[in-house]
Amino acid sequence: MSENYKDILSHLSTDVDQETLLLYLQGKLSEEKKHEVEKQLLQSDFDEDAVDGLQEFKDKEQLQYMVEMLNRDLKKKTAKKKNRREKMKIKDQPWLYISILILILLIVLSYLAIHKLLKNN
Repeated sequence: MSENYKDILSHLSTDVDQETLLLYLQGKLSEEKKHEVEKQLLQSDFDEDAVDGLQEFKDKEQLQYMVEMLNRDLKKKTAKKKNRREKMKIKDQPWLYISILILILLIVLSYLAIHKLLKNN
């Protein structure tokens, strides 16, 4: 799985990178840069709602820590799901295919033998 899928803010906006967004939320950008970020975020309702939610955090300095924590948790959960899927996946086992083939051949041969015996009687 791509690392970008595991990054909580990576898909918030394709035009605004995570660092710029965090600086915007912390109020550390120049007015010109803030206006540019806002303009890009207004192009999508989802992005706008996400930024509104992120602005609700009282301690803006802890926002970077929270994002890192969320990313870490998201990576752990996706890794667990991936591992579980890998365990559930049927691995290629040639002996299984050979056994099934032999079983099918035995069934067909048994059917033919029984059918031939019944015809002769």
